[in-house]
Amino acid sequence: MHRFLLTPRWWGINVFVALGVPFCLFMGTWQLGRFEDRVDSHREATAERPADRAAAPLASLLPVDKKTSGQPAAVSGEYAEQLLVPERTLDGKPGFYVLTLLRTDSGKAVPVVRGWLPGNADPAAAPAAPAGRVDVTGALQPPENSRTKGVHSEGGLPAGQLGVIGAASLVNIVPYDLYDAWLTVRTPADGMLPVPPQAPNDTGLDLKAFQNLGYTGEWFVFAAFVLFMWFRLYRREIETLRDAEAGLLPAEETPTAASAATAEAAPRRA
Repeated sequence: MHRFLLTPRWWGINVFVALGVPFCLFMGTWQLGRFEDRVDSHREATAERPADRAAAPLASLLPVDKKTSGQPAAVSGEYAEQLLVPERTLDGKPGFYVLTLLRTDSGKAVPVVRGWLPGNADPAAAPAAPAGRVDVTGALQPPENSRTKGVHSEGGLPAGQLGVIGAASLVNIVPYDLYDAWLTVRTPADGMLPVPPQAPNDTGLDLKAFQNLGYTGEWFVFAAFVLFMWFRLYRREIETLRDAEAGLLPAEETPTAASAATAEAAPRRA
């Protein structure tokens, strides 16, 4: 009855199942691991950092990664150009960032978000940066991505405004080299509110994270579907052979079923 499993057709089916099911399970497990990694990264990124943690020199924390993002960094220099970053919310209220470029002793500049103000971006409302040499301590942040931030391009903004904070968006605005990072000060002055550190890129429970979880379910469903189809083909083959033995098949019966039925009946006739 089960000799049909040794036919070339069923050899191909069995090999496909033997390879397909482990592959689907492996891919599902891998996607689940990706989701768990994002959950762990999100938990670490949102964990409160000690407020009294000593600040490290800015250069020692670069390039920004998941470990150094949000770390307190210290840098000295002189403030230069000031820009406004519109459409930034804080505690659910619309407002804008006051960003000033700090030219450091190395000759490079680092964007410093000195604080947040409510309302529309208005240069008259933004307090001027301190003159002379200053020591700045702030939370280190990675450069923003226009796609993930969902903001419009720089070309659609008025002069003196910036849509995305990063060296890529500033390179055509300022005439000197830039660090590919930015700082947000802990204690703003002049009535501005502090901007909390943002979670590093690819660490939040965003759409990508839940896509990984969805792919996990899809791969496990694929594995179950392969097994279901194998079992269905197997049951159909068994039923076909039984009908062939009972003489219930029409004359145009399938060659596979007929040959399998003949092979089954030959030993009994012998």
